Amino acid sequence: MSEALALAGQNLLSPIVLSFALGLAAALARAELSIPEAMAKAMSIYLLFAIGLKGGIEVASQGMGVQIATGLAAGFMLSALIPLLAYALLRLMSGLSRVDAAAVAGHYGSISIVTFVAASSLLQSFGIDFEGWLVAVAAVMEAPAILTALWLAGRSDRTSGALPWREIALNGSIVLLLGAFLIGWIAGADGMGEIEGFFIAPFKGVLCLFLLDMGLIAGRGLRNSAHLLRPGLISFGILMPMLGGTIGILTGWALGLSTGGVAILGTLAASASYIAVPAAMRVALPAANPGIYLTLALGITFPFNLAVGITLYLMLARWLTGG
Repeated sequence: MSEALALAGQNLLSPIVLSFALGLAAALARAELSIPEAMAKAMSIYLLFAIGLKGGIEVASQGMGVQIATGLAAGFMLSALIPLLAYALLRLMSGLSRVDAAAVAGHYGSISIVTFVAASSLLQSFGIDFEGWLVAVAAVMEAPAILTALWLAGRSDRTSGALPWREIALNGSIVLLLGAFLIGWIAGADGMGEIEGFFIAPFKGVLCLFLLDMGLIAGRGLRNSAHLLRPGLISFGILMPMLGGTIGILTGWALGLSTGGVAILGTLAASASYIAVPAAMRVALPAANPGIYLTLALGITFPFNLAVGITLYLMLARWLTGG
C-alpha cells in the first residue's frame, strides 16, 4: 500500500499531470489563456512521430516475431469487443438512447494516444521498460471500435450519414504512428542516433505544453456541457476505464508481456478516444450528441486516467507479473 501511495503521489506531482491541472483550472476559472491551434497541431505531430519512431527502432532491434503478430491481433479484438461492454453498462447506468450509447461506447473501445504517451513517459520516469512495438498495437486499436459502434447503433444503408472509410483508414494519428514506426524500423538505432537530440531530449517538455492545452480544452468542455453529464454517466466515465484497463492487463499478462508492457496494454484498453472517434461519429452518427461523448471522454475519463488510472494499471501489472 505504501508503494502504491508513493507511486500515485509521484504521478500526481509530476510536471505532466500538473500541466494538465493548470490548463483545467485556468479554463474553469475563465482565465485569458490559450494555445494557438497551429502550435497545438505541431506538438501533436511531434509527439506521435517521436513515439512511433521509438517503437519502430525497438522492433528493428528485436525482429518481427509471433508475439508481435499475436499482440496486434489481441489489440484488434480488444478494440472491437470492449464497446459491447461499454454499451451494456451505458444502457444500464445512464438511460442514454441507443444511438448516443453506441457513440459513447465507440470512444471507449478506441484509444487515446495522449494517454498512451503519458503512460509511457511515466514508466520511463520509474525506470520501467516496455515493448516498443505496442505503438503499432495502439494504431491498430483506433478503428475497430468505430465499426462496432455503428453496428450497435443499428446502422443500415438507409440511415443518414455515410460510413467514413477514408476518415478511418487515413486518420492522421494512424498515418503518423504507423509511418514513423516504419521509419524507425527501417532506419534502426543507427538512424535514430542522427535525430535523437530532437526527438528524445525535448519530448517531455513538449508533452507538458500539449497537456496544458488538453487541460484547457477539457475545462472548456466541462464548463459548457457539464449539464449533460448526469451522475450515471459520470460514474460510467470512471468505472469503464477501470474495467477496460483490467481486461487489457489480463490480456497483456496472457500474452507474456513485460510488466511495463502489461501496464501499457491496460492503459490502451482503459483510455477513450477524443480525436479520431469524434470525427468519425460526426459523419457516421450525426444524431449522436457530441456534448455527451466528447465531454465524457475528455472531461471525465482522460483526467481520471492521467491522475489515478495509469498508476492503478501499473500496480495491477506489477502484482500479476511480479515485476
